[in-house]
Amino acid sequence: MNFEFFIGARYFLTLQKERFISVISLIAATGVAIGVMALIVVLAVMTGFDNDLKDKIIGANPHIVLAGEEGIPDFNAISQKAGSLKDVKKIAPYVSGQAFLYHKDKVLSLNLKGVDPVTESDVTRIKDYIAGGKVDLPKGGIILGKELTHVLGVEVGDEVVLSSPVIGLNTTFKVSGIFHTGMYDYDLNLAFLNIRDAQEFFGVGSLVTQAGIRISDPYRVVSVKKELAKILPPTLHIRTWMEINQNFFAALALEKLTMFVILTLIVLVACFNIISSLIVMVVEKTKDIGILKAIGAPEPLIRRVFTWGGLIVGLGGTFFGIIGGVALCFLLKKYQFIQLPRDIYYIDRLPVALRWQDIALIAGSALLITFLSTIYPSRKAAQLNPVDALRYE
Repeated sequence: MNFEFFIGARYFLTLQKERFISVISLIAATGVAIGVMALIVVLAVMTGFDNDLKDKIIGANPHIVLAGEEGIPDFNAISQKAGSLKDVKKIAPYVSGQAFLYHKDKVLSLNLKGVDPVTESDVTRIKDYIAGGKVDLPKGGIILGKELTHVLGVEVGDEVVLSSPVIGLNTTFKVSGIFHTGMYDYDLNLAFLNIRDAQEFFGVGSLVTQAGIRISDPYRVVSVKKELAKILPPTLHIRTWMEINQNFFAALALEKLTMFVILTLIVLVACFNIISSLIVMVVEKTKDIGILKAIGAPEPLIRRVFTWGGLIVGLGGTFFGIIGGVALCFLLKKYQFIQLPRDIYYIDRLPVALRWQDIALIAGSALLITFLSTIYPSRKAAQLNPVDALRYE
């Protein structure tokens, strides 16, 4: 066993003489453990929310969207070029635009999306989100979001009126389905028409305004976008689902970083107890330090003894914090004893996603803070003059 580690462990873990120091060390280790456990649980829950929202966004949108200033005149040619890439699985045509929706005395502005019912199910998971009616869009049919139907007070089979702000055309449609993605903005501001009805409504003839692409791995959209840019006309704008929602994901990342910094302060506060216990230990062990230096122990050895003493406390707190945090995450995931109001959060439980990268980052941060807290006390112990330490012994 390492000599410095042995002495440091003996000083901090003994319960015979220096019980006060052991109590301080126990409090410090408990503080570190609580901070590490809180960090693991909070980051796991935030990662779970992040993954859940990304899954819903990917399910409700194509992975890549192609659009031109004047639409996509030759959709079939573009579809063949894009489909030649091995990562591209499906391509669907769209006609999209803004419209006003009327029902009785209520008027709302929304995004209108004309889709092909056959190909749309290959590009998005629209079928999984249907909460009422059918995904098949007959002529004159419209699919509305659940939140939108609540605001308007309509159900499947009711009629609504769409008005185009461009050509001023008012057309009556029958609600043939209701979708529920779980994202408030989508469920309130989006509606689906049959692509033929949308082309007629917006007066674009047979023109396709956008194309949605589904690829094999939605997280490879950046590389696929570069490949598409090489083979498609430069007049087409290529946007990935990450770019379309980049502000939203940036906000989530900032929130996660903020929580990490705030909760790390718990570990920082706990490490002040490690500093105090080390300082008290230096005072209590003045005689021992003097004897060690008198028999030839170098300053680096004395410094390592007290550094190991503080690290033992930090290691113990970090270890038990990781055990407690991981155990609590598994309990939250398995038993789901914390319930959430679904009408507010759109989920009825805490989504927990434990990543070992987060655990490694938390453990490393806790140990780094612990190590930094040992620098000053261990340096003061190493600089102690053996003559002064033994003068009155």
